[in-house]
Amino acid sequence: MNMQRFISIIKKEFIQIKRDKASFGIAIMMPIVMMVLFGYAVTTELDNIATVVIDQNHTKESREFIKSFENTGYFNITKEENNIESVQSEMDSGLVHAAIIIPPDYSSKILKGEKPAVQFLIDGSDPTTARTVFSSGVLTGERYGVKFWKESMEKYPSKAELGGVEVNTRVLYNPSLRNQNFVIPGLVGLIMQNITILLTAFALVREKERGTIEQLMVSPVTAPELILGKLVPYVVIGFLDFIFALSLGVGWFSVPVMGSLPLLLLLGLGFVICALAIGILISTAAKTQLQAMQLSFLVLLPSILLSGFIFPRESMPKIIQFLGGIIPLTYFLNILRGIVLKGVGMEVLYKDVFILFSIGLILLTLSIVQFRKTLD
Repeated sequence: MNMQRFISIIKKEFIQIKRDKASFGIAIMMPIVMMVLFGYAVTTELDNIATVVIDQNHTKESREFIKSFENTGYFNITKEENNIESVQSEMDSGLVHAAIIIPPDYSSKILKGEKPAVQFLIDGSDPTTARTVFSSGVLTGERYGVKFWKESMEKYPSKAELGGVEVNTRVLYNPSLRNQNFVIPGLVGLIMQNITILLTAFALVREKERGTIEQLMVSPVTAPELILGKLVPYVVIGFLDFIFALSLGVGWFSVPVMGSLPLLLLLGLGFVICALAIGILISTAAKTQLQAMQLSFLVLLPSILLSGFIFPRESMPKIIQFLGGIIPLTYFLNILRGIVLKGVGMEVLYKDVFILFSIGLILLTLSIVQFRKTLD
């Protein structure tokens, strides 16, 4: 081996890396971005669980019982409702994950030495969260019962039977807490996003590397025509992939679709277009297929964690929740799990649908504007 030639090749490669500023920047920024995002997003701890209360007793004893849940740090009492319909609506929307229903005779029973039955409702659509809520709720009820029993024994030594609260738990949407019912709908969205973004990320880059982009530049084809023309074939492929993945989830993994299947297919088509717009935007920004691949992974990896696919977004810091809020997959997962697990319709999902389609429209517009700059 000739060391001089060897060193010359090394120098040449460093020069090439230096000239490829996009790849060089990604190589430096990606570890920083991933460490910061993943460091805050990846957490197995769950606290501040959004909880709603129906207090039909409104006494000192009932307020003490509610306070015992707040003091654990696991439960965040967001509001108090007057009827079960309002609680059901908030759980359908994903605004709360638990509900405490205190009966009207709570204080009278507990002061007589009887055990009042407090109902504890749990959103079981996310089994990981639901198990934490279940165990924390039952444990909190038991601890309060022991505490009340000790205080009662000091006041009324002769009434040894005093104390205790019976917490009756009920899991909604996914009573068996089956993991597949939660994971499979999320996988459908995640797989579809990854496939469509990767496919379209190379669409224009391939034209640039082959030199055929110049032919398109001198042709009468406009930027919107070219972008939309390249988008349509991938919309068909992406939508067929969505149907195939959904069929596997329902047929192979036995995940029932509780809501409207036509609505799910329609909104799935909208998400396909939104994901393809991301890929097209990457394709217009990247100069080589390597850059397109790097930018794709820069989008795909954070979306896995920040969208709520694995970890509940409620346990993440506010700034990380905000970043997750600009990822289309976040809203499509809400739509998927809302229709598949909860059986809800547009009356509940309209906010997620509006934000998802708005992001898709913005991304598509940016793609067209970016491509026009490329032509100029």
